Amino acid sequence: MEQYEPDRLSPAQVAAVRRSLRNGRASLTRRSLLRASAGGALAVGGIGALSGCGIPAAGTPQGGVSAEDHSEKEKTVAFSNWTEYMDVDDSGRRHPTLEAFTRRTGIKVTYTEDINDNTEFFGKIKPQLAAGQDTGRDIIVLTDWLAARLIRLGWVQKLDPANLPHAYTNLSAQFRNPDWDPGRAYSYPWQGISTVIAYNKKALDGIEVKTLSDLLDDPKLKGRVGLLTEMRDTIGMTLLDMDKDPAKFTADDYDAATARLQKAVDKGQIRRFTGNDYTADLTKGDLAACLAWAGDIVQLRADNPDIEFLIPDSGYMTSSDNMMVPNKARHKENAERLIDYYFEPQPAAELAAYINFVCPVDGVKDELAKLDEDAANNPLILPDQDMQAKSRAFRSLSSEEETVFEEKFAKLTGA
Repeated sequence: MEQYEPDRLSPAQVAAVRRSLRNGRASLTRRSLLRASAGGALAVGGIGALSGCGIPAAGTPQGGVSAEDHSEKEKTVAFSNWTEYMDVDDSGRRHPTLEAFTRRTGIKVTYTEDINDNTEFFGKIKPQLAAGQDTGRDIIVLTDWLAARLIRLGWVQKLDPANLPHAYTNLSAQFRNPDWDPGRAYSYPWQGISTVIAYNKKALDGIEVKTLSDLLDDPKLKGRVGLLTEMRDTIGMTLLDMDKDPAKFTADDYDAATARLQKAVDKGQIRRFTGNDYTADLTKGDLAACLAWAGDIVQLRADNPDIEFLIPDSGYMTSSDNMMVPNKARHKENAERLIDYYFEPQPAAELAAYINFVCPVDGVKDELAKLDEDAANNPLILPDQDMQAKSRAFRSLSSEEETVFEEKFAKLTGA
């Protein structure tokens, strides 16, 4: 059996994983349940496991492997998702949209909240995927960096457009063509995750903030600015501020962005790099302004009128959690029908009303307004066309880039 040299995680990547699980995207709960990007790192030692004995190295497209589809005879679908990432109605009844899908189609959904972070879940399913076996799941939900890796490994199936008419028609433009899955051949977004600038009006006390440069350069904000421990978000927003495209940047561009941030760190402008624990500092006013995740800001603004956000003219970062059908799934057509169902306006609106993430479905505003008018008019949940046009995504990274970039970011943040 051919042996492969493992792709070891660098110390910086290990630190990135631990930061994310402790206080980053993976640590958050409903309405701020953002996902650990972890610089593309899969686990402590996890990347090495990908290229171990008999497992193809990432970056070599293999094509998904189907199995005999039992959807016609077995009216069931197994759906694995993150915890607290499905609708609950006002009476506390769990998952009414899934119940409605079953009533309409006769397909029973086995819904399991067994994803707590990308790293841990990948560890559960990797042995079966690597061995070409059924994972026992028909739909899995993964953050874009890990979704990209599974596509490159050939461990998820290509979707049949004939079973996805609503998804194809109603998918928001900002989510249509990620570089890791152009045209959404293998995935459809479950929810979107946006990074914006947030501020406390009272703490700013009249200081004008419009750009990330204002946070990094205004001496009146010295020691009262927060940035994120998630590399893609902080570097991405910095690249945008420097008029660079995070989807196309070079290694030199990355170095220029880290140098820009290092200058702010050296002069004491940055209070600290944080995970979601910035929310307490922002609410108290210890942070006057910071980079923030939209899911948090929706929740904070409901409780504190001093919390506001802004979208810089340069743009903002967006990532996504994505529905995929793993290799050898027994009920691919049933899975596709469920994916498509959540791109119909009514179930998509019910989901958005509960979760308050970025809804990736066009045409839901009227339905959402019936449930929650404030949510329907909130651009952090339903971005308008102008806001969508400012959305940017961080490009896919090679294993080598992940290692180098995370090491440089770790040095910047003092991790």
